[in-house]
Amino acid sequence: MAASEPDAIIAALTPVIDGLAATLGSFCEVVIHDFRRPENSVVAIAGTVTGRTVGGSMSEIGMGLLARGDEATDELNYITRTQDGKLVKSSTMVLRDSAGTAFGALCLNLDITVANQAYALIGELAGTSGPATVPTTTFGDDIGSVVDAIVDAHQLRQHRRWSELSRRERLELFRSLDDRGVFAVRGAAQQIAERLGISRASAYNYLAKARTPTDAPDADGSVPVGPHQEGVQA
Repeated sequence: MAASEPDAIIAALTPVIDGLAATLGSFCEVVIHDFRRPENSVVAIAGTVTGRTVGGSMSEIGMGLLARGDEATDELNYITRTQDGKLVKSSTMVLRDSAGTAFGALCLNLDITVANQAYALIGELAGTSGPATVPTTTFGDDIGSVVDAIVDAHQLRQHRRWSELSRRERLELFRSLDDRGVFAVRGAAQQIAERLGISRASAYNYLAKARTPTDAPDADGSVPVGPHQEGVQA
């Protein structure tokens, strides 16, 4: 059976990433992601900046591209921090077939930790301010850890537990998670429900409401959950 066009493109790029990583050195990692399998999107990798392996998952940034589908655009020269403290400069280029359909991404990650430390030292000696705070990004082989990190980060921004959020804030949370591609991951709704301490039926209900453009509050301001009542998971 002939390979599909996306498979052929991935196969052609695989030796290229080895060459890029070898040329740029030990501080470089190059990754090919296949959006058709978001839970295990890493199909080829050269270098070890983020510690991922083939079969690993995409980061929050990759999930955001996945959520935008064919409207996704390249993300170039952005800086994040890994959970173990590495400062990483990255570029993510969307892969498309001849019809323009986005099916994956080629990512280049450079560990600039040492360079940034040298920059900070020079800045301190020169009496200038240090670099701005950099957001932490979850890189891992387990997509569940990425989903958890996105949910937890949103909760931290709210500074309140789920039970303390208003109906509008709860819908905004689910709308934000949906915009970031979380629900493209198999089993994400169940995982999010457990993280928030609600039933899976309630999670699906909030998601449906968040996706409704003309959402209006019920008379009592609550979210209808049908035959299933919201509650803490056993």
